[in-house]
Amino acid sequence: MTPTARPPLRLLFLAAVAATALSACNRDREPAAPAPAAPGTAAVITPADAAAPMGFESKTPWADVSLTLPAAIRPQTDLHARLYAEEVRRLRQFVEGAQGELTEAGADTDRPKYEKTITITVAAETAKLFSLKRVDFDYSGGAHPNTLAEGVLWDKALKRRIGMADLFGKGADLSVLDQALCSAINTAKRARVPESAGVTLGGKDFSCPRAIDTAFVLTAGDTPGKAAGLTFLVGPYQVGPYVEGAYEIAIPAAVFRSQLAVAYSGEFGGRLTRTGDVTPASAPAAI
Repeated sequence: MTPTARPPLRLLFLAAVAATALSACNRDREPAAPAPAAPGTAAVITPADAAAPMGFESKTPWADVSLTLPAAIRPQTDLHARLYAEEVRRLRQFVEGAQGELTEAGADTDRPKYEKTITITVAAETAKLFSLKRVDFDYSGGAHPNTLAEGVLWDKALKRRIGMADLFGKGADLSVLDQALCSAINTAKRARVPESAGVTLGGKDFSCPRAIDTAFVLTAGDTPGKAAGLTFLVGPYQVGPYVEGAYEIAIPAAVFRSQLAVAYSGEFGGRLTRTGDVTPASAPAAI
């Protein structure tokens, strides 16, 4: 039996060299393997998420500042990015101002550092509208800190912020809403401070605010996906001395439904579970 022919060693060596060279060429054309993700990193991070985190915090010798956004804002990527940028810019300006005041010549070195905390939460959401409540706690070295509440109303289709004038449209008569808000404020004042003086529209020392000029949020009721009314955010000093604190006054949509702009009238429905003074029990007490 004839033994199987074996190639010369020289040919085997040349073949091995060629295979090694070919393998090296193929590796040059292959993409590099991705770096492993850091522990705890989300599997998918969109550009919007990367550009607009859910919060911000900074601590310096002069001020502590922070921002907290709600998870429900994520789908509204334009609003998310815009709010984050605006609020962080405000916080950084606050820190710069605190540094200037606390390090100026002759400043009391024992003064406590400043603090600013901005917390944004979802007030209500309908098919077209996304309503947020913004609470700003600010201590800037005065006799006491201040807490102010504001509203942010976002048209999800138009991708822009709107206000009271947009919600009601041109030519709307808000006098009935003004009166309802004023009456509810006086009821709340009497319940909170029985000896408190009443207020009127156009009063001298303190007066009822007009709806068009007052911060507000949409308020959900007993019908999912609809706003049953508006809650007006009345800050300290607006309708009485600081000791009375802030008021949050809920007005049912039945009061103003006929004045709503056609584009937004369908966003309201159902009934409020509470009306009048709905100020949170956890709201900071006045000092």
